Amino acid sequence: MSETINAGTTPTSSIPGLVAGTYALDTAHSEIGFTVRHLMTKVRGTFQEFAGEIVVKDSLEESTAGVTVELASVHTRSEQRDGHLRSGDFFDAENSPKMTFASTAFKPEGDDYILAGELTIKNVTKPIEFEVEFLGVDQNAYGQTIIGFEASTSISRKDWGIDFNVPLEGGKLLIGDKVDIHLDVQAALQA
Repeated sequence: MSETINAGTTPTSSIPGLVAGTYALDTAHSEIGFTVRHLMTKVRGTFQEFAGEIVVKDSLEESTAGVTVELASVHTRSEQRDGHLRSGDFFDAENSPKMTFASTAFKPEGDDYILAGELTIKNVTKPIEFEVEFLGVDQNAYGQTIIGFEASTSISRKDWGIDFNVPLEGGKLLIGDKVDIHLDVQAALQA
């Protein structure tokens, strides 16, 4: 980790090298992904279009994060499945094109952190918590201060009105309710 401090910013107290300021998500070096059970396997997908920022305050507990995801950008390596996910059976991307997350709290937990916030999908907003592992602070090839972290959580898709399913023999369902969400994020300090 570097101890880089850019002009006009002040270091935060608890993470060496981290300075207060607004960090924009670097979409070329970040991924928003999910995993859900389908029959006897798990389907993995990502969203190709998203934007967001992290506002780091002098006190980490006062820091905030916000992300907007274009639901039509879902990608699971199957055009047919992606089209079905965009439909009214799942995301209804035509009528509710965006999924958003806005943080409400950020707190340390051991060596890691908990990021609490509100997730909105299909005009339904519910609280969620991400477990966050901070990966460090450094500089990119352009001299910008960058931060990296991974975050994960699990949600019930039914809580957001995404309850399409196909019943199978023996009382089983085609698609699981639990969705694991995983973020790999790199963000750059803005001038």
